[in-house]
Amino acid sequence: MASKVYFTKEITPEKVVELFKLLGIELPGKVAVKVHSGEKGNQNFLRPDFWKPMVEEVKAFGGVRDHTESHLQLIEYHGWSKVFDVDLMDAEGPDVVWPIPNGKILKENHLGKNIENYDSMLVLAHFKGHPQGGYGGALKQLSIGCASAKGKALIHSGGASNDNIDAWKKHASNVVFPEAMADAASSVVEHFKGKIAFINVAKNLSVDCDCVGNAAPPCMKDIGILASLDPIAIDQACVDMVYSSDDPGKAKLIKRIESRNGIHTIEAAADLGFGSREYELIEV
Repeated sequence: MASKVYFTKEITPEKVVELFKLLGIELPGKVAVKVHSGEKGNQNFLRPDFWKPMVEEVKAFGGVRDHTESHLQLIEYHGWSKVFDVDLMDAEGPDVVWPIPNGKILKENHLGKNIENYDSMLVLAHFKGHPQGGYGGALKQLSIGCASAKGKALIHSGGASNDNIDAWKKHASNVVFPEAMADAASSVVEHFKGKIAFINVAKNLSVDCDCVGNAAPPCMKDIGILASLDPIAIDQACVDMVYSSDDPGKAKLIKRIESRNGIHTIEAAADLGFGSREYELIEV
């Protein structure tokens, strides 16, 4: 069955809230909002003021890099802590470990223990390129974004190591890495099943992720905002919009996606069955 994906070309904080309301979901209890705080020196990430109306709408906590102290300093520098109550979910151990019984690569996911303090989740993603994954969207936020330091290492290494430095020496292939991301994402969706929603903002479309300091400048024009209850459908819709764009700059982003086998994350996620690549695009 095709999943509904709502879309608008108008990129404003108010439109983010409007699209969320169209999803018709009430996120119960204590809501965690997954955002990306932006690496130091990155100029493309979406600022706290852009997300503020959406976070206030769900009365949520903003959950947003290697060491806790430096991450907290970066969060303050970028203004997140001035706008939101910020919870670094893996600031204190031990990790929580969620099983992935049907995982292609990983059989368990390691996450910051504070994630279990929340009843529901809103995933706010800046859709753009990614140095290893080809692109970054909802699935990346669910996987690498929610994983603890050990969890990130396991994903990047395809389960070979839970040490961050060692993991980079054993970085998985562009088949195994996307599948490991899909595995990790599946565990988060399963945990918050029926209580999770996704918004992708396709703006500042660089080939690089917000995790890159001094990232490459945007290579094509902004596309818009998308919202869905299906993380696979929303990422597929974003990728499709890049390919169908009339902007010649899209060639750079497409090259990044294809050279990293980025679409395989979506393929693997769909194969795991926690969403669909088929979608109905509803423009508002």
